[in-house]
Amino acid sequence: MKKQLFSAIAVIMMFCSCGQENEVKEVDICIYGGTSAGVIASYTAKMEGKTVLLIEPDKHLGGMSSGGLGYTDIGNKYVVTGLSRDFYRRIGKHYGKLEQWIFEPHVAEKVFNDFIETAGVEVRYGKKLSKVEKNGDVITEITVDNQKIKAKIFIDCTYEGDLMAKAGVSYTVGREANSVYNETYNGFQMMDGHQFGVDIDPYVEKGNPESGLLWGIGVNQPEPSGTGDRKVQAYNFRICLTDSAENRLPIEKPDNYDPQQYELLVRLNEVSPFQSLNDIFIWSRMPNRKTDINNRGAFSTDMIGMNWDYPEADYAARKQIWQAHTDYTKGLLYFVGNDPHMPEPVRTEMKKWGYPKDEYADNAHWTHQLYIREARRMVGELVMTQHHCEGREVCTDAVGWAAYTMDSHNCDRLVVNGLVRNEGNVEIGGFPPYPISYRAITPQKQEVTNLLVPVCLSASHIAYGSIRMEPVFMVLAQSAATAACMAIDAKTTVQDIDVQELQNYLKNNPLANNSTPEILIDNDDTQAVTLDGEWQTLKDTHSSYGAAADFLTDNSKGNPGKSVKYTPDIQKEGFYEIYVYYPLQSNGSTLTSINIYNGKETIVKTIDQKDVIVQGQTAGEWVYLGEYGLPEGKNGYVEITNRNADGAVTADAVLFIPRK
Repeated sequence: MKKQLFSAIAVIMMFCSCGQENEVKEVDICIYGGTSAGVIASYTAKMEGKTVLLIEPDKHLGGMSSGGLGYTDIGNKYVVTGLSRDFYRRIGKHYGKLEQWIFEPHVAEKVFNDFIETAGVEVRYGKKLSKVEKNGDVITEITVDNQKIKAKIFIDCTYEGDLMAKAGVSYTVGREANSVYNETYNGFQMMDGHQFGVDIDPYVEKGNPESGLLWGIGVNQPEPSGTGDRKVQAYNFRICLTDSAENRLPIEKPDNYDPQQYELLVRLNEVSPFQSLNDIFIWSRMPNRKTDINNRGAFSTDMIGMNWDYPEADYAARKQIWQAHTDYTKGLLYFVGNDPHMPEPVRTEMKKWGYPKDEYADNAHWTHQLYIREARRMVGELVMTQHHCEGREVCTDAVGWAAYTMDSHNCDRLVVNGLVRNEGNVEIGGFPPYPISYRAITPQKQEVTNLLVPVCLSASHIAYGSIRMEPVFMVLAQSAATAACMAIDAKTTVQDIDVQELQNYLKNNPLANNSTPEILIDNDDTQAVTLDGEWQTLKDTHSSYGAAADFLTDNSKGNPGKSVKYTPDIQKEGFYEIYVYYPLQSNGSTLTSINIYNGKETIVKTIDQKDVIVQGQTAGEWVYLGEYGLPEGKNGYVEITNRNADGAVTADAVLFIPRK
């Protein structure tokens, strides 16, 4: 009797399970990929009143932004707008500042979870895409682990572009030849960055080619500069360690440890002995005694040449590649701290660090996200290229801006004239922020009309290297989600929405909650900025906040008196928090005197340079001036003066944030 009862229960459970697996979920917008972009896209669409489903193939939200990349790659903060900026504001609130661009992984993940909880977005974790069904140029449904999902619009926010690919969208992997888009920095490149600056023998037995190559060196031959191929720039992990004894777990010998993988590091040390960990790693400090460790030099955390198959691999093969990167990286940390070939001071320094107990608790305190710097790239309605980065081609349908260097990590390690060399590293900057076209996040219309792709967007390899920053992905994701809502409301394709209407909407509703927008006035805004006296313009991407990547400066020390007046056009009378962006200069004035006029009286504020604490990756910071009631119209202002200055005074941007 009991056996029959258990059998009946089993049958009932089987049918219940099948019903769950065969469930068809219908929503307005389905986002695949819980990266930083996926969270922002989901939040935006839900705040706009749409039904939304976010699918995350793993079990964490935030992608690289919660996976160790806490030392944010920016280029120019001015390009970080809307909810992307709001993310860094929320991080800032946690650390007691207006904005914070350097942060711990668990803090970022909490902020992303807060976005989802605030909007009430449904998230399904651990669901991997298996099938995409289309009717002509329309995606009708997708299947994730036997669950079917129907949506009016889909948004692919993965780093890999899996949904895009299964939907039949054109894409590319690797590097185009320079000739494809008439570029100069694409394809095969043998430059000096992250290069072997000394002569290292590549063979197992020095001087004996018959003995074979050391681990990590490929068999490819050098190609003419600019030759295209399918090589992918190296992946790595952005590593969070701590030197806090109370919060530290030891770096122990990992499974699958193979010290032969690090023989090139041994030979580098033999020729040019390491003095500290900074000779091997980019060791960026995070709050609360933690790190964001990145690749440095010829041999470090980048696993060069071991990821070429990843973009188009199935889930099982990707898992193997991912595990190989984990084994290599954990092994590298252990090797540096324990192998006798490493200098004793370096080993001693390494042993001061360990895995933080309060990070990645459900993943053995190791990051849940491999740094997929580049995988598939869509070939969409428009392809962003080097010419857009350098301003020779300018898009008028901008839905985001980029400002980072054209950046590619090495793609290969090979033998050149009997010596080991890295290939593929490119770092070309010196250009101002530039717009990203809406057409670069839309597929070709004849392929798919209800899909948007803000992460694996349409760009050449070298242009993607400039665009592929987490803040920019979030900006593009908000634009994509807003465009999806517009397409649904207008009953049209994503390619046929009114882009100017989209641009205006994003400008007027930057937080997707219909709140009063903040007002940011840069020094080059001729409609809102008035100069009294002659000021010098300094171009400095690293320090400035404005779109022109410059700021004004004066070193006359108050003789004659000069000022820069910022006059906002206040649309709604009320109280505003006012901040001034303060770029530090080596010859800067100790004190800066500022006048604030609220329509009735002038308040004088003074910035003391010693009170300005600047974050590591920029040379400027927002300084709070206070909260002031401002009348409607252009009846108040902020005026930066050189009064009583004992050095150079700077004038960059002024920010007016309405009190909520």
